[in-house]
Amino acid sequence: MKNTIIAAVLASVLASGPALAAETAQQSKMKTCNQDAGERKGDERKAFMKECLSAKPAKATPQERMKACNAEATGKTGDERKAFMKECLSAKAGS
Repeated sequence: MKNTIIAAVLASVLASGPALAAETAQQSKMKTCNQDAGERKGDERKAFMKECLSAKPAKATPQERMKACNAEATGKTGDERKAFMKECLSAKAGS
């Protein structure tokens, strides 16, 4: 009985691992801004964090867009891949 419970808990943790490990863009930005804030304290830190978190990301270069779209297209072939890449590259160009 005890082994069954342990196995069920372990399976549950392993199944949810990728979801728990995924970091959202907002979390990533918060982490970067916190690191960049360094030793700032009080109002200075608050102002820095506000500016940092509200900053727009730099536009991706065409090479970066192609790399990201290629990664997302993994497993697609032929016309499906061609259509996906066209859509992905045009959507990312406007970002």
